[in-house]
Amino acid sequence: MLALPACTTTMPPVPKPPTRFTQLGQLVPPEKIFTLSDGAKIPARLWQAYAPPRAILLALHGFNDSRDAWESSAPFFAARGVTVVAPDQRGFGQAPERGGWTGTARMVEDVREEATQLQQAYPHTPLYLVGESMGGAVLMQLMAQPDAPHVAGAILLAPAVWNFSWATDVPLKVLARLFPDSLVTGRELPVHVVASDNMLALARLYYDPLTLRATRLKALQGLVTLMKQAAHAAPHLHGPVLCVYGDHDQLVPPTAMVPVWQNMPTGTRLDLISGGHHLLLRDRQGTRVMQDMLSWINTPEHWLPSGGDSAVAAWLATGVGETGAEKQDAPLPILPSMLDRLVPQEAP
Repeated sequence: MLALPACTTTMPPVPKPPTRFTQLGQLVPPEKIFTLSDGAKIPARLWQAYAPPRAILLALHGFNDSRDAWESSAPFFAARGVTVVAPDQRGFGQAPERGGWTGTARMVEDVREEATQLQQAYPHTPLYLVGESMGGAVLMQLMAQPDAPHVAGAILLAPAVWNFSWATDVPLKVLARLFPDSLVTGRELPVHVVASDNMLALARLYYDPLTLRATRLKALQGLVTLMKQAAHAAPHLHGPVLCVYGDHDQLVPPTAMVPVWQNMPTGTRLDLISGGHHLLLRDRQGTRVMQDMLSWINTPEHWLPSGGDSAVAAWLATGVGETGAEKQDAPLPILPSMLDRLVPQEAP
């Protein structure tokens, strides 16, 4: 706490990728702009289905990430008749208040308005909401409300859920109140975190100019609050839900995820990806997750191609999510600010 007043409040510059990987630093302009009720302009990337779409995915990224989170998976869906619309969430990418935190209520309202606009644009096409990590937590808050939008379904990919204890919550609240704009990078944590086994995807995430590489304390406190809210929202979700989780997730541990699974409404489809990390779609086996998502959209009554729904019961029977089954001190999911330790730097 004594050191924080001396910490910088200026975001670090965008790193330059090695010469032979210049494409990793590409800035892709948005193809669509959402204009919201408060006048905010929200940029989004768009991957149109190759034929008239059978479904629309409104895809939300995770903390410190951007609309580019979907650039490796969206073509898979577009080739199979599903249009993907991926906006920056407020505070991230090129959306307003970059690097700040607008609060859960505003983020949820943004998604509600974006969903309404897509339903107006595609009135006869089923709309699915999909969220990765923080995006999944935002969706849980939205779909737990009594007036949740009527959509075809919600897909949660490693949602950021965690009912933190006072030992984490109280000190962070104090720091965020005293030094709201001070930056943390994740390098302060004495841990090695693997967010994905796909190093090229991690490198793209790190060098992407839309990525945030440092986190203001007020944003970190906002994330912690959102994660707790999402955990409490689990029993109240409306509509069809598919929740996907990887058993190698080091950012949302089983002790946080399993109680949420147990509290979700009857009929929620649970999917365990063996060997899956936090960034499920960017793993080398991310196609398994995409196939499960597509199968659930097209034939929700069928078993998932990965076998993940049948694997859930056996995994839970091991007691992996019980309190005390593993250490509770996993790092907060503030990636990709920690990725500079994972991506090799080019010598000057």
